[in-house]
Amino acid sequence: MKLAMGLSLAILALLFAGSPQAADAPVVVTSIKPIHSLVAAIMQGVGKPELIVDGAASPHTYNLKPSNARALQEAKVIFWVGPGLEAFLEKPLQSLGSDAIVARLDDAPGLVKLPFREGGAFEAHDDGDEHDGAPAAEHEHADADHDHGAFDTHLWLDPMNAKAMATEITTTLVAADPENALTYEANAKALDDRLDALDKEITAIVSPVKDKPFIVFHDAYQYFEHRYHIRVAGSITVSPETIPGAERVSEIHKKVGDLGATCVFAEPQFEPRLVNIVIEGTNAKSGVLDPEAATLPAGPDLYFTLMRGIADSMRSCLASA
Repeated sequence: MKLAMGLSLAILALLFAGSPQAADAPVVVTSIKPIHSLVAAIMQGVGKPELIVDGAASPHTYNLKPSNARALQEAKVIFWVGPGLEAFLEKPLQSLGSDAIVARLDDAPGLVKLPFREGGAFEAHDDGDEHDGAPAAEHEHADADHDHGAFDTHLWLDPMNAKAMATEITTTLVAADPENALTYEANAKALDDRLDALDKEITAIVSPVKDKPFIVFHDAYQYFEHRYHIRVAGSITVSPETIPGAERVSEIHKKVGDLGATCVFAEPQFEPRLVNIVIEGTNAKSGVLDPEAATLPAGPDLYFTLMRGIADSMRSCLASA
């Protein structure tokens, strides 16, 4: 009897001893799904980060929940892009996250940063520094929306930027949790290699249609455009949280007509009816792009599914346009 009890205790001890890293994993909180995916990939074997903007929510319109506030209070490390994207987090991070290491990833070394295009109907271009003018009121509105900096914050839509952010994530995690440094660094190397392979894959997917212009719901794809030399010809709205007026919709409708056969892409979180209005009476087709992964389950593979999905959607619609 004593022998059996002793064996049982020994087995229980081994079971608990088999997962010391999980028990010791730091509490890590991330803002949006693409960032969560990169952090989750680097933390594999150590722990799982928590996510604030989950499900189909958008950082452009998100309101912090009580569960999010608790997560921020308990966090040892918090990753976000920055106030230009997740404005709703700026004040909570100063109060609720004051005891955590807060890594602002739009400051990561090595990022390519592109300036805002502050008109809804910009012209396609190669270097991102020319577009046709929007009414002055729209420029003022765009300035008000983007007063945290002079660059587009959809940084993750270039895999090379994802690599730069992954390096910063790894450096931050190693400093916060040196006991698991070797795991973080090995995972980061594997992630870096996967991102290089993804970059080549996307180049091959979009290459046949990269010269065909198209319209997007809002100007979120500049980094994808810049990396793969595709031709985004305009956006329906300057900011996704602002419904465009009749003049803007009419302007985009005319541009679609002038372009002839093209594609106009909606987004899952926002009003698809506007896309139908824009393409009415034209030869354009509609598609869906999901730059913030609203329809995808969170996890370490999400970033790759997200980027392939954008490339596949573009090729599928444009190839038949």
